[in-house]
Amino acid sequence: MTSGAPSDEEKSVGQLPNVAANNDHAAQTGNKDQDIAIAIVGERRHAIDPVVEARVVRKIDLFLVPAMFAGYGLVYYDKAILGSAVLFGMTKDLALTKVLPTTPPTSDTSRLSWATSLFYFGMLAGLYPMTFALQRFNMGRILGSVVCVWALVCLLTAAVTNWQGLYAQRFFLGFVESIIPTGFMCIISSFYTQNEQSLRQSWWFSSTGLFTIIGGALNYGFAQITGGNLQRWQYIYLLAGVLTFLFGILCFFVPESPVSAWFLKEDERVVAIERLRYGQTGVRCTKFKISQIQESILDIKVWLIFIMMASAYTVNGAVSGFGPLIVSTFGYSTLQSILFQFPLGAICFIFILLTGYLSTRIPNIRIILLIFCCFPVIAGCAMIWRSSWYHHAAAPVVGYTIIGFFGPVVSLIITVGMANVAGQTKKCFMAATIFVAYCVGSIVGPQLIKSQTKSRHYPELWLGLIICYCITIVCAVALYVILARENKRRASLDLSDIGRDKSAFQDLTDKENPYFEYML
Repeated sequence: MTSGAPSDEEKSVGQLPNVAANNDHAAQTGNKDQDIAIAIVGERRHAIDPVVEARVVRKIDLFLVPAMFAGYGLVYYDKAILGSAVLFGMTKDLALTKVLPTTPPTSDTSRLSWATSLFYFGMLAGLYPMTFALQRFNMGRILGSVVCVWALVCLLTAAVTNWQGLYAQRFFLGFVESIIPTGFMCIISSFYTQNEQSLRQSWWFSSTGLFTIIGGALNYGFAQITGGNLQRWQYIYLLAGVLTFLFGILCFFVPESPVSAWFLKEDERVVAIERLRYGQTGVRCTKFKISQIQESILDIKVWLIFIMMASAYTVNGAVSGFGPLIVSTFGYSTLQSILFQFPLGAICFIFILLTGYLSTRIPNIRIILLIFCCFPVIAGCAMIWRSSWYHHAAAPVVGYTIIGFFGPVVSLIITVGMANVAGQTKKCFMAATIFVAYCVGSIVGPQLIKSQTKSRHYPELWLGLIICYCITIVCAVALYVILARENKRRASLDLSDIGRDKSAFQDLTDKENPYFEYML
């Protein structure tokens, strides 16, 4: 070869592009049908320094993960404190229970069940519009504004004076909080490779476990308040609202993608984008594509993930809204019932992180881990249902504790769902669908609790949860078979590396892109 300018192939693997120049070019000539990353790194592969890549990943982890951990922890704490608030006088103050004229008199907790469920109806209403707003508009501004509104709604809970007002508050709280989980899933899929996503998704979702413990400790502290002009449950909501507002301010600084990650240097942004090329999942495309919605609706993977999430999350509706109340029926005091949330939260926290770590270290183990984590939940439900509920009974408490394995099950469903789709609109659709299913499960859960069946240990609840987890296992097996067969078919295709490089940032879906490999 003669000396002079490098060939296209040499340039593709030997030189990083000028990100500043390419940003200017992208602003002038960007194609909205393509991923925004293509204007920065082009269609050819570029060699990157592993040391620089490791530094970039550490920077992304340090900026994004703690913020997402705290943010989702607040989401979980905010909706779960209802279960503790009812023990602190909210039930009486807002007339959430009714005494039925039976012999002997019985309590009707249907208002409390609906107060729990209405949060998820609000989330259902907000999920798709919020998710696609994040795709179309500036992510930081949308997130920050909506989270600040969420803080205001949370603060106003302390001003609610009846059950009708609580119904309205719960609906609007769910509506604004719907932006958080789907936003976080899209952020993870835009900043991390497929192999890295499992651990990072588990990091922020594990806050459900830790904040169960933190929230329980805070609520235990509020239980010691004996004076003041407010009820103890009102102080809980005021604290949650203030913490949420502080998080909302931080959200204004969240970048949309590695392309606009202000905490990275210009050359580091190129590395952050280029390293995502092999996985074929893309970075970000602001154009809403109807074709990707149509494909998502017809994609069996999306439906299986939906059924799995809806089935697995029925536990949450019962645990978050009624957990302390259920434990109190085992003969424990209000404060003891709150403390028993600690071991359940610990199991959630530890095993969400452990399964996320194992998924990163061992190839194609995600769905297998998901199935195995279903069995302790089934065992826990059976223990609570069939054991004796005498004063300070141990067996139902142990069963209640190991139900905490629902945390890793749900975390793995999120990971499997988001790692196995490509195309920005389809990723947003999958993220919203996962949390629509999350809402469905959380709405169904509280409705399985019938106060009239307390003497028979709430049989509809525990039998219903056992059936739901059996459905989850069956769907997980079906998904594993479908994805494994498709990977085998694609491995037999004669594909070139040049084609892989070009297709990475074309905003193709996983079905359109033959180079896409599914994660099991």
